[in-house]
Amino acid sequence: MWAVVTTGNGGYDKLDYREVPIPVPGPGEVLLQVLGAGVNNTEINTRLGWYSSSVACGTEQLSATGQDSGIEDGGWNEKTPFPLIQGTDCCGKVIARGEEVTAPDIGKRVLVRACMRSNGFDSLDNIWMASDFDGAFAQYVKVPASEVFAVECDWSDIELATIPCAYGTAENMVHRAQVTTADRVLVTGASGGVGSAVVQLVKRRGAEVVAVAGRAKMDSVRQLGPDRVIPRGSDPCAELGESSIDVVIDNVAGEGFGQLLKVLARGGRYASSGAIAGPLVSMDMRDFYLKDLRLIGCTAWDEPVFPSLIRYIERGEIKPLVAKSFELKDIAAAQQEFMKKTHFGKFVLVPPRP
Repeated sequence: MWAVVTTGNGGYDKLDYREVPIPVPGPGEVLLQVLGAGVNNTEINTRLGWYSSSVACGTEQLSATGQDSGIEDGGWNEKTPFPLIQGTDCCGKVIARGEEVTAPDIGKRVLVRACMRSNGFDSLDNIWMASDFDGAFAQYVKVPASEVFAVECDWSDIELATIPCAYGTAENMVHRAQVTTADRVLVTGASGGVGSAVVQLVKRRGAEVVAVAGRAKMDSVRQLGPDRVIPRGSDPCAELGESSIDVVIDNVAGEGFGQLLKVLARGGRYASSGAIAGPLVSMDMRDFYLKDLRLIGCTAWDEPVFPSLIRYIERGEIKPLVAKSFELKDIAAAQQEFMKKTHFGKFVLVPPRP
């Protein structure tokens, strides 16, 4: 099969499009034909080695300056198992089942839950497709049958491929922050894949949404239905008032982190699963403890998250946002365009059909 093999930490030259053996599903596994694979920050972060604690800058800065990084601990102080087929998002079709697998049926169109709680949902231990084992930047991928979810809808393969990583991450934060109709929620990075998903998922819960986006994308974000959009780089306290927000859902971090705590009301919740503007932040501990805030880290997806997303899709309660699709062989061009951050919606790679 044709696949993109990431050979190590570094630049686009580490993306090797080549033929490799088709994986064989073992007991408890299924083999999927990949119909579409979304492009995410996490694949770029993994290739660059951004998860290393030695990195202090944001993804864009590392991409611009760290192409020959030489980072050895790019999997957050552990080595990523290169060579690796990346691709966290997978819309696929079941074409073979290993021993002891009875569902889903051969031919079913499915989505893969990329974040897998390897020791059960009572443990936060998790592994990720495309970070810990081969993923969907290929014609075929094998995955545990327990992580495959059939979906019945009229969406295209490319539209479904936009969902798993961004919407799973977003729904996990919304779920962990216990967002209700009574909440006023501030969403940073609202034009990005995760942020735009958060806006939709918070609105479907009936909460008030204030979205933060760059001025060039504010009109696009408004189409998602937030109650208000404020420009990136503005002072949220000046725009909204101090202690005026119940929940902040933030994957940006960077220099603006401290102001996000000030805008939170007493007993407010801050949830994050990323830090695209920079992982090292400054905070006033008095904002944290005097306001009885809760800071919620969100990596391992909770059990209800992915089944809920499947229901939302089938009921038409969320919508896909496709910016552009590329042939799988053009992954470097896709990631280069992705890093320009001028698009709205997801990029999707389409492998050649067998």
